[in-house]
Amino acid sequence: MKDIIPAEIIENKIFLIRGHKVMLDSDLAKIYGVSTGRLNQQFRRNRRRFPEDFAFMLTEREFKSLILQFAISKKGRGGRRKIPTVFTEHGAIMLASVLNSDLAIKASVQVVRAFVRLREVMGTHKELAEKMRRLEEKTEKHDAEIILIFNTIRKLMMPCPPEKPKKRIGFTVKEKRTKYRIY
Repeated sequence: MKDIIPAEIIENKIFLIRGHKVMLDSDLAKIYGVSTGRLNQQFRRNRRRFPEDFAFMLTEREFKSLILQFAISKKGRGGRRKIPTVFTEHGAIMLASVLNSDLAIKASVQVVRAFVRLREVMGTHKELAEKMRRLEEKTEKHDAEIILIFNTIRKLMMPCPPEKPKKRIGFTVKEKRTKYRIY
């Protein structure tokens, strides 16, 4: 089967939100060849097929974060008027069955492959990510220790105030000067 949409394009449309890998409703609508309104209409009509781990609405804050991070257009510039719904891998598959078109079914196979590929890539790099995390922890610990050392050295390098002459302890004998001179 020839790819309808390159896998790289689909992979770039997958975001990590609330610990789930998801795709926006508008991106899935383009892939499935329907309007976003039609996709959301079918989603609402078949809401029982989409539990929270299949699809969920973004919060206002999450949506603003997406606008800032991924250059999604704002409302005043021809962008969305409503907060988007996002679909997990399972939700994307369910959407294809709800939309019930040949194009949606073929495209859903590609979407699933993109999710699987992303999962595999993340799985192979999990060990590397753990090593990086441990290295960052060590670096942060060493940074704090180095800062402490520099602060101590700076204190040692500061000029000391001049020392006051010390008073002698004990008795001092003052000799009286005699009027007589010895020759």
